[in-house]
Amino acid sequence: MLIAEDLLLLLYDDESGKPITGNPGLDYSLAGAMLIELTLLGKVDIAGAGDHVKEGRLKVLDTSTTGDVILDDRLAMLAGKAGQKPKNLMGKLSKKLRDQVLARLAERGILQADKDKVLGLFPVTRWPAKDARHEAEVRSKLENVLKLGTQPDERTAALIALLSALNVVPKVITDAVDKKALKRRAKEIAESEWAAEAVRKAVQEMQSAITAAIVVSSSAGATAGS
Repeated sequence: MLIAEDLLLLLYDDESGKPITGNPGLDYSLAGAMLIELTLLGKVDIAGAGDHVKEGRLKVLDTSTTGDVILDDRLAMLAGKAGQKPKNLMGKLSKKLRDQVLARLAERGILQADKDKVLGLFPVTRWPAKDARHEAEVRSKLENVLKLGTQPDERTAALIALLSALNVVPKVITDAVDKKALKRRAKEIAESEWAAEAVRKAVQEMQSAITAAIVVSSSAGATAGS
């Protein structure tokens, strides 16, 4: 399972099949998960001091297949983007990504695609859980780290960092008594040495892209309302 697949399972309510957070956060978090996965695989990196591209910009290291169609699609998108700011690529990385991941999870029998119409007119698809066993395993790992204080593996830490950046940890771990402590623990992990600097930077780039998109949207709304 991809990090993005695990993330999407956590961000959709098992019963209602609706997302627990909105955009641009949800789609950009999936894009961030793609960037993290490709970084962990050694396909891309974020430049440091002394690299051949400017510090903080994207480096493309290896464009050979990952063995996963969705990952390969995003890698191909990044192939000609070396030297760009990763946060500026989140929109491109996220294009149609949610639909692809949802469809694949449904094909695997993990989610169910329930088609309906709002007000009898507008088509909508809900994605309730069909087989929640894998998601339960992922949640168990999250709870062990966030509630019991165990050390996370790299993929679990990546999920926690992404959820923390979205500010949805209490919506995912819903039975915690002290939600502030839960958020604090998640933030500590996100800022700790859980992975290489480039991987942590990928989370920061995703968060920066979300913030920038919200600012643009708010500014557009204010202009329209004036």
